[in-house]
Amino acid sequence: MSAFFSWLAQLPALAQVPVIIVAFGVVVAAILFFVEIAPRPGRIYTVIRLAVCVLAPLLILVAGNSYTWAIIAAGALGLGFFYIDYRSRKGAGYLFQLVGFLAPAVILLAIGLVIPTIQTTVQAFMSARGDRFVGLDNFAWIFTQPENVRIVLNTIVWVLIVPTISTIAGLAYAVFIDKSRGEKYFKILVFMPMAISLVGASIIWRFVYTARPADQEQIGLLNQLVVMFGGQPVDFLSVSPFNTLFLIVILIWVQTGFAMVVLSAAIKGVPTEQMEAAELDGTNAWEQFVNVTVPGIRSALVVVLTTISIVSLKVFDIVRTTTAGSNETSVVANEMYTQFKNFEQGRSAAFALVLFLLVLPIVVYNARQIKKQREIR
Repeated sequence: MSAFFSWLAQLPALAQVPVIIVAFGVVVAAILFFVEIAPRPGRIYTVIRLAVCVLAPLLILVAGNSYTWAIIAAGALGLGFFYIDYRSRKGAGYLFQLVGFLAPAVILLAIGLVIPTIQTTVQAFMSARGDRFVGLDNFAWIFTQPENVRIVLNTIVWVLIVPTISTIAGLAYAVFIDKSRGEKYFKILVFMPMAISLVGASIIWRFVYTARPADQEQIGLLNQLVVMFGGQPVDFLSVSPFNTLFLIVILIWVQTGFAMVVLSAAIKGVPTEQMEAAELDGTNAWEQFVNVTVPGIRSALVVVLTTISIVSLKVFDIVRTTTAGSNETSVVANEMYTQFKNFEQGRSAAFALVLFLLVLPIVVYNARQIKKQREIR
């Protein structure tokens, strides 16, 4: 198997394409053999099919040390099992349908998520080259160096400020424009930044923050306003710690539209009977909002807060595009990339594990809230 992959790697790029297609066809033909040609009755064939679909990509991964080929094999097996699902409609057993649905997802999750997670966790306790076990040295380096502690604190600041302000702003905007005459146009206006990639948004705001010497014409919007009012140009992205707040504004600008759309849809789902009953009780608009609207959209608020929190924890594009982590603006995701680029794989994996541990409580909380909502229903 390894000899085959070595031979394939030596081929020109154009010659590799037909080889991949042929290999894909061979895998599909093998699946069709087990599904169609092999006798259908009997548990032995069920076991064979299951073993092939689960073990084949893993064997390819181990023998060829190639995620690409393992993913191709998993995809081919997935197509085969879709065909099994089609056959199940004509009398095949429940096991075929169950395996047909779950096997491709389980295989892809194992290859794309579970295995890399295990490898990263192991690498976090290894040296830079991965050839020596160093225990907790990488984590000790993270939490004992002042610059690394600042990176972790910056990440926490992001996750505290961005979800809070984005959700409050999105909720307020959704309430104010609800049932207004130009509601859809107001929504488009605020949601438009969501259509821009974070890199594009970062470039836009980098121009806004740009500073030139006082004797030159300012091209940055903020510094142009500062000069108009008689001030001196300010390099907003180099003034610590306020530069981190200026970067946070970019993500708030992008995520407010997301919060507004989700919460606006939730507000429209609040029963009108409750609002009318509260109005008959003599409550004012604020009391109706606090006592009726907010409890009615609580599940949507949880989804918005947790989603934006996770986005804030793993923010990378904004920092990398604007400052590249300089002037004390780096965050965990950016430093993880920086250490990897500097061939410090152990430290990079340690940062990745720290990021995973920061995200984990939010994911668990979100899962518990979803479970509670299901129990209520």
